[in-house]
Amino acid sequence: MKGFISPSLHPFKSLLLFTVFAMAGLFIGNFLAMLLIKLFWGFGLMDISNMLARPADYPQSRSALVLFQGVVHLVGFTIASLMFLRVNAHRPAAFLSPRATVPFHLLLGSAVLMLVILPAASWLVYWNANVDFPPFLDAFEQWAKAKEDLLRELTLELTKINTIPQLILGMVVFAVLPAIGEELAFRGIVQNELHRWWKNPHVAIWGAAIIFGAIHMQFYGVVPRIMLGVLFGYLYWWSGNIWVPIIGHFMNNGFMVLMMFLAQRRAVSINVESTEPESLTLSLISMVLTAVLLYGLYTAFRRLPAPVEEDTSRF
Repeated sequence: MKGFISPSLHPFKSLLLFTVFAMAGLFIGNFLAMLLIKLFWGFGLMDISNMLARPADYPQSRSALVLFQGVVHLVGFTIASLMFLRVNAHRPAAFLSPRATVPFHLLLGSAVLMLVILPAASWLVYWNANVDFPPFLDAFEQWAKAKEDLLRELTLELTKINTIPQLILGMVVFAVLPAIGEELAFRGIVQNELHRWWKNPHVAIWGAAIIFGAIHMQFYGVVPRIMLGVLFGYLYWWSGNIWVPIIGHFMNNGFMVLMMFLAQRRAVSINVESTEPESLTLSLISMVLTAVLLYGLYTAFRRLPAPVEEDTSRF
């Protein structure tokens, strides 16, 4: 991936510049979202602040909050990332995907991996959700629990999906936009720049994943989210194509949205918000299948012809 972002711009400076783009995007996204909400629903700044803090008290505001979430994410992550690449990368598409295409069956395998891994991952979710802090960290523990409860309440309100149009909107806002925006930002830019800086793909993958997990500000889910970021990072490194982690990210989020919709219609009994682990037998099967699928994807990606622009040391 050499030669796309000017080598005269140190990766640390490049990451700082991207942070400026992202913060500007989030600011503009918030402003634009508030403007649209004021225009369509008449809610002012204080109303929106109260709705975000106590969403259950404002059931009539759900559509406005979904719009808020979508606009902020679109501008703050997707558009900010694309603008950064447009200004700083000579050929953004080639920078993001040195391997322009990958076979469909490998895209499908990356998507299926997100479903296969869920039972095994449930044990990590359970452990992280039940972490006990030592007494000297009581203040942090109380803050983390309050933050977790607030975000869980907001998520449950935003994902009250009862109709097909609401399901489609939910898929766009909670699956499509995060998959594209977050993968552009954390894998396409942060991971690539850390790789350019440290010359070590594994350090870059873990570094980007830790940032990815921490920025969500949910400590009681941070470890599973970091590991999910690591998984996306390796899929990206192996494949050399940004659409591979995007498809995986979309499958992870989209499955959650779909299961919430079906559960609310009493079509399934799965509770995707539960932090309880799956059965040991199912989890062991999940671990074995995950390992087999991961190895299969790794070897299949490695057998693909290396792009001209790609340094084969990626593997």
